[in-house]
Amino acid sequence: MLGHELRAARRDLRHSRRGADLQFPHHENEIAQSEGATGKKLASVWMHNGFINVDNEKMSKSLGNFFTIRDVLKEYDAETVRFFVVRAHYRSPLNYSNVHLDDARNALKRLYTALSLVPAAAVSIDWSDPYAARFKAAMDEDIGTPEAVAVLFDLAGEVNRSKSREAAGLLKTLGGFLGLLQDDPQRFLQAGADASGLDGAAIEAQIAARAAAKAARNWAEADRIRKDLLEQGIVLKDSAAGTTWEAAQ
Repeated sequence: MLGHELRAARRDLRHSRRGADLQFPHHENEIAQSEGATGKKLASVWMHNGFINVDNEKMSKSLGNFFTIRDVLKEYDAETVRFFVVRAHYRSPLNYSNVHLDDARNALKRLYTALSLVPAAAVSIDWSDPYAARFKAAMDEDIGTPEAVAVLFDLAGEVNRSKSREAAGLLKTLGGFLGLLQDDPQRFLQAGADASGLDGAAIEAQIAARAAAKAARNWAEADRIRKDLLEQGIVLKDSAAGTTWEAAQ
């Protein structure tokens, strides 16, 4: 019997992160049993994550609204799912829906769009930098990922304004602490374009044709090409450096 209790104590020590519904009395019972059996403290920190809800109801097999991460990854890339999770605090309920994941994807694209503007410099983080200091303070305060994500968006705004390689490097490096922004920006932005039936070469050919139409002042043809690509899920973005494209979703 004692051997069973010792094994249970070790198991609970490894898994001190649990759902919020287990705070009382489940954990009090675990602590009493394990510490009574071992004479040692079970855990110094208990982290209670919020529920995952589906349409504002707790996900559960009994309600029939249960799905696995493998199911989600059939429709969404892993980084989008990770961003969807970290922009909410781990203790807060997480309301799952395709609408919320689509919103997460579009928000993440805004960060990658900033990184697509200028090559990110390799940087060593100066934690006295205002952005880095805010990010660290957020993470030090009970792993405050929502505020940390807000810092990333503020920093992306700085990259958009200044076109600073150092700012882009800091954005990428800080994002890495959350498992974000480590992909090639263009690859991320163009992911999903194959659903349009066009490959990259075909899209670039259309961009070249549009540039030729604009050079000939054939604005109607240039607009037609942009519209046709948009209908196929391809968004063109013009800048002083030229025209780039990304998938609409």
